[in-house]
Amino acid sequence: MEPVYKRVLLKLSGESLMGNKGYGLDPVVMEQYANEVKSITDLGVEVAIVIGGGNIYRGMNESETGIERAHGDYMGMLATVINGMAVQAMLEKMGVYTRLLSAIKMEQIAEPYIRRRAIRHVEKGRVVIFGAGTGNPYFTTDTAGSLRAIEIGANVILKGTRVNGIYTADPEKDPTAVKYEEISFQECLSKNLRVMDMTAFTLCMENNLPIIVFDINEPGNLKRVVMGEKVGTLVR
Repeated sequence: MEPVYKRVLLKLSGESLMGNKGYGLDPVVMEQYANEVKSITDLGVEVAIVIGGGNIYRGMNESETGIERAHGDYMGMLATVINGMAVQAMLEKMGVYTRLLSAIKMEQIAEPYIRRRAIRHVEKGRVVIFGAGTGNPYFTTDTAGSLRAIEIGANVILKGTRVNGIYTADPEKDPTAVKYEEISFQECLSKNLRVMDMTAFTLCMENNLPIIVFDINEPGNLKRVVMGEKVGTLVR
């Protein structure tokens, strides 16, 4: 059995890295995610990762903090680099070659993001971790994930979440919510299902880039997704 996806972009939220803690990084969760990634690189799948920064800094209300939006967004970008370094360390401990590329220059810890260099790294089988979002305020890490996936020619975006797909309503709040196995971009829009923020979602839709929303916390799920099993919800 060959994987159905040759090159994937895995999008993780910063919050997922803190596990059951209220803040920061949970080494147990990080080790689990690193194992999941290793399981698909061992199959020859080319992997890129974009991680949010919500476990370290969430863009808070300007009226509460006095921090203007753009300034706060840059703080969030730096948080994603910290998460990227942590995941990089965990992967390399397992013998997986990685490269951390940052949209904001910080040569001592990360290579600057250059599209052709990023493609070369994934072609060589290195896991590429994209830090610092797009390098611009007012864009989320979801948008960074969509943009980078398109730029490197990924076959699919794998959005790892706490729930096992997209539902008619929030399954954590509504027990009657029904899961979609597959759904079109247009249907997501008409039903106002918040898969990603609008900018990220539109980028995927316009470039025919499918999205799979799945439960990253279920061991083995990432491998099942790349092997083409019916896991989570496919948006295309």
